[in-house]
Amino acid sequence: MTMIAKTPAAPYYAVIFTSLRTDGDNGYGQMAEAMEKLAAEQPGFLGIESARDGLGITVSYWESLESIAAWKQNSRHLVAQERGRNTWYEEFKVRICRVERDYGFERA
Repeated sequence: MTMIAKTPAAPYYAVIFTSLRTDGDNGYGQMAEAMEKLAAEQPGFLGIESARDGLGITVSYWESLESIAAWKQNSRHLVAQERGRNTWYEEFKVRICRVERDYGFERA
């Protein structure tokens, strides 16, 4: 995604997914696009940002810990998680954080 997520006033939650990929696409690109669209339909979803240049970092934003837990257990997301472990990732780490404050700059 090429935009900075427009999040509400804090507090809210961030899920930081950091990964190292295996070689080849192996269907990853299509699944990543499908998961981003599916996540956006979930209750409590606030936005997503992603970058990859060797090390991949995706940050998704959520209203609550309950909405994060529901997303983790979504049946289609569970399929993607399994493929990730078996096919797409050499290594990954998930971190869940409460955002207490945010601020930014936007050129007018």
